[in-house]
Amino acid sequence: MSESTTSRNTRLFEVRLLHHYWLDEGAVVFDQIADQAKQAARLQAYDMRAFLAVRPTTETAGGLSAFRCLFRETALGCVVLAPDTAIIPPDTVFEFIVTTTHRSFYDYTSLTLRPRGIYELYNALDGVIYRYKENVPVLSNLTGTTRGTGANKSLFLSSEIPPPAAGDQVEALVLSGAALLQLTSDGPSATTQQLNAQATDVPAYVHQADAPVIVPPPGLTGAPARGVRLSADVTDDVLALLSLTAVRANDDAFSFVDGAGAAKAAAPVYHVRFKNRSTIWTYLNKRTRAVDSTEASPLPLTYFGNAGTKQKPSEGFVKADMTGAKITRLVSEVYV
Repeated sequence: MSESTTSRNTRLFEVRLLHHYWLDEGAVVFDQIADQAKQAARLQAYDMRAFLAVRPTTETAGGLSAFRCLFRETALGCVVLAPDTAIIPPDTVFEFIVTTTHRSFYDYTSLTLRPRGIYELYNALDGVIYRYKENVPVLSNLTGTTRGTGANKSLFLSSEIPPPAAGDQVEALVLSGAALLQLTSDGPSATTQQLNAQATDVPAYVHQADAPVIVPPPGLTGAPARGVRLSADVTDDVLALLSLTAVRANDDAFSFVDGAGAAKAAAPVYHVRFKNRSTIWTYLNKRTRAVDSTEASPLPLTYFGNAGTKQKPSEGFVKADMTGAKITRLVSEVYV
């Protein structure tokens, strides 16, 4: 009689890539929608595949195959399944490339005005050509932060929002005491808008400091300040890089295996939150194109609901008002 073994797949981890343009209700952040049925329906109808795609790097695809794991893109993001017999070493790293599939993503997504140039630089000291893409965030469970406690604890792959820095530009997210602010113009002397008096009451959005500082090798000059090195694995189309390590020593909630290397009984769900853009809404007369009125403060762009009291802008063109090279405000023009 022949012997056989059976195993079943279990969830190793899930990543949710949630965009607040498609989830918020006007000025109300998705997580704070009081009607739980509406919140559930909003999430049920959400499909990030309309504007984003996720895939494992070539090296990670090989690693997943070696452990007999399965990767699946989903409407909410992606999920990895592992055999219940799999033992995964604690230093195992899986990386995934996030790309955008629709140009309008840049119209309604905060922090997309920053340049994302590709640099190809030759280093005479070692004879190697280095390629970088600037301002690409690396979102990791080793540096991610949390919101909530107990059963309401959420795991975010973005690091904690930073305090203000001298080089901050329009749309940068910063902490001022306990409050979450967003720059509404470029620094220095940037204007700001308070998003919430208590930053921990809203999600940890993807922000400017998630793009890591680039430390070029000796002899290499001209590299961008922040971003990622490109390679056969990390390709030119990268919008964000997800980096997930099996065990996080200082916060086991972020680990996706237990002390024995097996999938945890309750698989972690990691969140990546894209902040919807806020703009000054300027109302123009359809016939004369003259300015009729202008909102006093920036309002969030959302698919559902209306943060203002008049007609809301479409997801289309956003104009940057400039003084010299400095952005003074972002404007959405609404013809009424």
